[in-house]
Amino acid sequence: QVQLVESGGGLVQAGGSLRLSCAASGRTFSSAAMGWFRQAPGKERDIVAAINYNGGRTYYADSVKGRFTISRDNAKNTVYLQMNSLKPEDTAVYYCAARPQSSYSGTYYLRTNDYNYWGRGTQVTVSS
Repeated sequence: QVQLVESGGGLVQAGGSLRLSCAASGRTFSSAAMGWFRQAPGKERDIVAAINYNGGRTYYADSVKGRFTISRDNAKNTVYLQMNSLKPEDTAVYYCAARPQSSYSGTYYLRTNDYNYWGRGTQVTVSS
C-alpha cells in the first residue's frame, strides 16, 4: 500500500511560482514511476509531468514544457513539481500518482490508468 500526500498549492499571481511536493509512504517508492496530473473544473484529468524511478527520464506536457520541472528525492520519498511562469490556464487541482514496480525500470507513464495510487490533490489557482 502506498499513500500519497500533496502540498504546496495555493493562490498566486500570473507569472509567479509554486513548488508542489508529494510525500509517499511505503518502501516501494524508490522503484516507483511517478506522475503529476491536473484537473480543471469540467475537464478531464490530464498528465502534466512524469518521472521514472531514479529521475533519469522525464516527460512534460507541451503546455508546461520549459516552465515546470519534475524531480524526486528517493531518500525523502518525495516527488516535486516546480512551477514557474504560471498562467491562469494552469489553475486546477493537481494530483500526484504512483506506479510501484517490481524492478527498476526506465519507463515513465502518461495515462491515468497506468497508475495504482493517487493523492487527494492540491488546489493551484493563478490569478490574472
